[in-house]
Amino acid sequence: MDTTTLFRLDGRIALVTGGSRGIGKMIAAGFIAQGARVYISSRKADICEEAAKELGPNCIALPQDVSTVAGCKALAAQLAEHEERLDILVNNAGAAWGVPFEEFSEVGWDKVMDLNVKSPFFLTQALHGLLKVGGSAARPAKVINITSIDGQRLNPWETYSYHASKSALIYLTKRMAARLVRDHVNVTSIAPGAFPSDMNKAARDHGEAIARGIPAGRIGVDEDMAGAAIYLASRAGDYVIGETITVDGGLVHAALGTSIDAG
Repeated sequence: MDTTTLFRLDGRIALVTGGSRGIGKMIAAGFIAQGARVYISSRKADICEEAAKELGPNCIALPQDVSTVAGCKALAAQLAEHEERLDILVNNAGAAWGVPFEEFSEVGWDKVMDLNVKSPFFLTQALHGLLKVGGSAARPAKVINITSIDGQRLNPWETYSYHASKSALIYLTKRMAARLVRDHVNVTSIAPGAFPSDMNKAARDHGEAIARGIPAGRIGVDEDMAGAAIYLASRAGDYVIGETITVDGGLVHAALGTSIDAG
């Protein structure tokens, strides 16, 4: 058994949506460090270009708004101008919305559901041809959906559409995996916990306080997220299909509940 290249991504081509910041940027940096050529996409062109420049010559910016089906198709067409195949797709672009129940709007519902659920499906559909070229029985292509522990447990905030969207994407991951495995495309997901980002401002701005409620005693760092994504994207994860890997320091699966003394 040769494990020296088990986690390498040399020669692999990846696309990471929402790759200009936060979790997407962590994953893009990890892929590049393992030898991949990575395309990052985000809605704001200037920020996307700046992030690609920061990540180095093996990172290429493809700015695009993937919140619509038209945007997903446009991004797939952009990538096809550069590459004849795609080995790794990370559906990371996402949105959140927190408003009290009585005030929660259709806009807050649709914005989150469109980007968090519709976009991963239709972007994968638009890139299906390139992914099939990239995948083989010996080396399947990979689709990694970024879900959330908020699809597995409740948070204390009134983020109704976010909870619903991430739960839906976890299950959609399984259904897509069941279909795409026949094309040598493995679909999985990562459910992050507390990582500092513009979306998770609590972890970004109050990391020490948040860490006290996490069994591991800390919030996530770049290497935690990059490591999980590299595992799934590389040869090491070739036999993992339809699974959601929870990367949260034990909050979902290793936190003790409270006991009520009925005596």
